[in-house]
Amino acid sequence: MKRRHSTNPNFLPQALSAVFFLFLGALVLFPAIYTLCSSFMSPAEVSQYYAAAMGQQGNAQAGFHLMPDAFSLEGYYMVFLRSTDYLMKFWYSLFLCLVISAGQIFVSVLGGFAFAKYPIPLKRGIFFVLMVLMMMPVQVTLVPNYIILDGMKLLDSWLALILPMAFLPFGTVFMAQIFKGIPDGVIDAARLDGAGTFHIIFQVAAPIGKGGVISVFLLSFVDAWNMVEQPITFLRDTLRYPLSVFLASVNQVDFELSFVCGVLAALPMLLLFFFFHEELTQGIELSGVR
Repeated sequence: MKRRHSTNPNFLPQALSAVFFLFLGALVLFPAIYTLCSSFMSPAEVSQYYAAAMGQQGNAQAGFHLMPDAFSLEGYYMVFLRSTDYLMKFWYSLFLCLVISAGQIFVSVLGGFAFAKYPIPLKRGIFFVLMVLMMMPVQVTLVPNYIILDGMKLLDSWLALILPMAFLPFGTVFMAQIFKGIPDGVIDAARLDGAGTFHIIFQVAAPIGKGGVISVFLLSFVDAWNMVEQPITFLRDTLRYPLSVFLASVNQVDFELSFVCGVLAALPMLLLFFFFHEELTQGIELSGVR
């Protein structure tokens, strides 16, 4: 008897889905790959192929150019060793974002635990207001924040960037959902053992919701690392601008180094996601965010 080979009726839809998502992934990753490959061009080669983009006249060769003609680390040498401007901005931005993330974690853990475990008056109404504020774009809150910071005499200082970012409502809403999943019996047992409120929050609840804490850290760090409107609005001294704002001037002053500076700016994000992607996924799942 001849055997009939069974065919999977879902093979064609699955294959088409795989091809579509591969194409979509390649489309999303292409700018990063293009920047990385172009960063290994020498400044002279960048000028040769991108003189028109630089607003210069010369023997520019138009057209798509992905792979460098000759592998060169001259751009990295100029950014990391020859000129300190870019590295100074990098370390300044890194320090600023770490402080903002630490502040947002502190505020979010305290606020989230209060909303999750304490009978606050008008709790639902306040929580709803936080969710509305969370969905507002940053441009809506720039003017009120400017007025408040001006009244507190904090404009043109680090605190003008740190305080508004540290008190963003997203982290509090996120951690409230995390802490709601902790059984009340665990909190009651810690109180029976004589633990104080801060001990319960930071030694019991926060370790249990570690995935949520790391998620808040990562998301707040990314938000702070990419901020542009806040420094331009709150800082008068351009020397205090972080790397995210400084990159725009690189395209005008040292276009030959813009690809290397782009790689430098993307490096912290890639490292954070590489080391903490499991915790980020776990935190999002525990919070119920879809």
